[in-house]
Amino acid sequence: MTDQQPVRIALAGGGAFGAKHAAALRRIDGVELAAVVSSSPDSARKFAAEQGIDRAAASLDEVLAMDDVDAVVLATPTPLHAAQTLACLEAGKHVQVEIPLADALPDAEACHAAQRRTGLVAMVGHTRRFNPSHQWVRRRIEAVEYRIQQMDVQTHFFRRSNLNALGRARSWTDHLLWHHAAHTVDLFAYQTGSPIVQANAVQGPIHPELGIAMDMSIQLRAENGAICTLSLSFNNDGPLGTFFRYIGDTGTYLARYDDLLTGKDEPIDVSTVDVSTDGIELQDREFVAAIREGREPNSSVAQVLDCYRTLADLERQLDAARTA
Repeated sequence: MTDQQPVRIALAGGGAFGAKHAAALRRIDGVELAAVVSSSPDSARKFAAEQGIDRAAASLDEVLAMDDVDAVVLATPTPLHAAQTLACLEAGKHVQVEIPLADALPDAEACHAAQRRTGLVAMVGHTRRFNPSHQWVRRRIEAVEYRIQQMDVQTHFFRRSNLNALGRARSWTDHLLWHHAAHTVDLFAYQTGSPIVQANAVQGPIHPELGIAMDMSIQLRAENGAICTLSLSFNNDGPLGTFFRYIGDTGTYLARYDDLLTGKDEPIDVSTVDVSTDGIELQDREFVAAIREGREPNSSVAQVLDCYRTLADLERQLDAARTA
C-alpha cells in the first residue's frame, strides 16, 4: 500500500469504545472510515449518522465481502472477539480487536495461527502500551535510567449489574480476569522486558446472577525478579478506573490512563511523549502505520499471546480452588 492510498477501515461495534475509535481514526491522515456494523441494522445506521460514516452494514459478513475495505477495527462484545478476528483474517482483512483477544487460550492460539498463515496485520487493543504515561516510564527503562522493582495496580469499578461503560444493559458479562487483568498482566511483562514465571490468584464469592467473581487478587513475578500485585473489584464505590504505581530503583511513579505523577503527587508533563495524549488514538495510529509499512505492530497477536497463557494458568488455579 502506498502513502497516497487511503487505508479504508470498517468499524464493528457502535458502543462506547466504537465511538472512541471513530473519533481517533478521524484524526489520522489518510484514513477513510468506510463502513460501520453494530448489533442491529438500526443501531448501525444511528451510529453511522452520529459519526458521519456513509455506510451502515447489517452484518460483519457484509463488511468482509466489501472490496473497498482494507481493515476492520473490532469494538464488539468480548465473546465475539476471537471468532470475528478469525473471520477478518480469513477474508483477507487486517484486523485490530479490542482487548481481550479471547476469553479462552485455544481461541487466542487459533488467532495467532491464522495471522501467521495469512501474514496480515493482527493487533490487539492493549492500550496501556500506548498511553503516554506508560510510554514515559518505558523510555526511562530503555535508557537504563530506571528499573522496576514492583508494580502495584488497582483496577476498581462499581458494577453490580450487567451494564456497560455508558450505563446500558449488556447482552454479555464482563470479566475481571480475561478482560481487566489482561491489561496489567501484559503491561507488567512489557515494561519489565521479562517473561512472567510465577502467577497466583484468589477470588471472592461468585455473583449469584452474573456468575463471575466480583473481587480478585493476582500476584506476578517476572524472570528478572520484579513483582506485581493486582487488585480487581466490581464492588468499589469510590474512584473508578485503574491506578498504576511503579516502584523502581530511582523513583516512584503513579499512572492513570494518560496522566502521570511522581510518588509525591507532582505532575509530570507527558504532552510531548507522542503526537497525541489519547492512548486510543496512538493505538490506532500504530495499526494504520503497520498496515502501510507492511510490518508487525506493537501489541500484535504474537506479542500478547503470553499474556493469555498466563490468564489461562490463573483460571485453572481459580477453578481448582472452587472445586477443592
